Amino acid sequence: MKKYSSKRSIQILAHLLQQYGIADIVISPGSRNAPLAIHFSEVDSFNCYSIVDERSAAFVAMGMAKSEKKPVAVTCTSGSAVVNYYPAVTEAFYQNIPLLVLTADRPTDYVDLFDGQTIRQKDVFHQHSYGDFQLLEDSKEHAEDINFDIIKKAIELCFEKQGPVHINIPLEEPLYELVSELPTFPTVEKTIKHKEYEIPSNLVAEWHTSQRIMLLVGTRDYSPELENQLTQLVKNHSVIVLSEANSNLHHEKFFKHIDRYIFNFTEEDYKTYAPDLLITVGQNVVSKKVKQFLRSARPKQHWHLDEIWQPDTYFSLTEKIEVKPEVFFSKLLKFINLEPRPYFNLWDVLRDKKDAKHEQFLNTIDFSDFYFFNKASQTIPENYNIHFSNSSGIRYAQLFDFGKRKMYCNRGTSGIDGSTSTAMGFAIKNENPTLLITGDLSFFYDINGLWNQYIPPFVRIMIFNNGEGNIFKIIPGPGNANPNTLDEFIATKHRKNAESLAKHFGFSYVKVEDEITLDRVLENFFKPDAKPKILEVNTHGKNSADVLKSYFEFMK
Repeated sequence: MKKYSSKRSIQILAHLLQQYGIADIVISPGSRNAPLAIHFSEVDSFNCYSIVDERSAAFVAMGMAKSEKKPVAVTCTSGSAVVNYYPAVTEAFYQNIPLLVLTADRPTDYVDLFDGQTIRQKDVFHQHSYGDFQLLEDSKEHAEDINFDIIKKAIELCFEKQGPVHINIPLEEPLYELVSELPTFPTVEKTIKHKEYEIPSNLVAEWHTSQRIMLLVGTRDYSPELENQLTQLVKNHSVIVLSEANSNLHHEKFFKHIDRYIFNFTEEDYKTYAPDLLITVGQNVVSKKVKQFLRSARPKQHWHLDEIWQPDTYFSLTEKIEVKPEVFFSKLLKFINLEPRPYFNLWDVLRDKKDAKHEQFLNTIDFSDFYFFNKASQTIPENYNIHFSNSSGIRYAQLFDFGKRKMYCNRGTSGIDGSTSTAMGFAIKNENPTLLITGDLSFFYDINGLWNQYIPPFVRIMIFNNGEGNIFKIIPGPGNANPNTLDEFIATKHRKNAESLAKHFGFSYVKVEDEITLDRVLENFFKPDAKPKILEVNTHGKNSADVLKSYFEFMK
């Protein structure tokens, strides 16, 4: 016999989640949210997942939402459990990943009375959510009608903004009163807004008067429609398209390795290669150098295309175009002439020169992080989704060609804290296998990402373990510190490995410490297995930071 929560607010919440097709719910254990856990797990249309650590759980839910491209709900008990969601909420906020955050709470009258697990939960995510809502306790007057409207508004906002929305749910005791039958609730009339867009004539005029048009594409999911549109723009060398590994665009005329081309730009180069019309698409750009370049170049016109975000990243924004890029380019292509421009040839000559030097450098390298990334880019099966950790992981990825594989990284806030959990959540909901390529600190920081009984056996994890936060040996600045300070408090040197953790969480494990073993192991690493697998590439003492620095010195 089914047993549902008797709480009317929970019954209404479940009904509305069903009405809007939200089926996946990540649940962390607790007593105050037990009515939600009991109720959701009894409803046949919900897929419920139990993840103990709330910080990991929120990233797992975020990874699911990224894979499914629709909202996923996550729920926890009251108190400090709630604020453990915050890292994932901020990441989802800046990446526009739809996360519906359902936090159970003590009754409103109990706040600041030193009652157990009671904090100020109302509006706790206010700075990094698209909506903050609080339900009424069932005993309050008109609670049923008011809660129905609140939940409907919150869910629709989550769809519209494609980002995190918070519903705080105060629950009075008793918490465990159950019923075997549910009341009938009305069908919902959905009122999700859809924007209409017509391109202004002045933008078409600006396009035609611009001689140096650059499109810069940041972090975004793969879109065959956008890829086709940008392909039309570059076909006759009308524009240049700069993209990154996690831009998920693939065409031989796109410039896919920005840092390879501009890392050593001088002030004079900034002027030589600057656009007069810059069009930016997508979100966060990994390359710090391209930000420096464009901030110095100060293009006359800068259009940014995004439904939600309109940041003036390059201090030259002239047009905030609040629409999907696919919609914008479908309109633009009807009005513009795709004439060849010398600007493309200028960049193409640079690319040929730098790509040739890149290939020369590859013949000189010994076993190191650089060697590992080059070998991985050549070996990963084409059907894998690849998730990269921050910080050096995604930076190395920019330098190599991973083909048409779909690539992801938590570049909303660019933190290392939830890379593993996000990748595992993505893997749970995706029909294609998932590979996580992660540095050692990011992996060990998010160990609980593996405390997850739903990880498919076709998941693969590659850890490049250089024994420290090697990014701090790469970027300028930290090297000015006393070496002992740098090693202990910034780079945080260590001698840990993942072997025992792999066994503990039920992963197959193999470690390599030289190029011959790496080449041999990679032949079998992606073959089917009953367990997910971890490959740990130990580059301790290989001076990987020096190899990368010598690469950029060679590329001058």
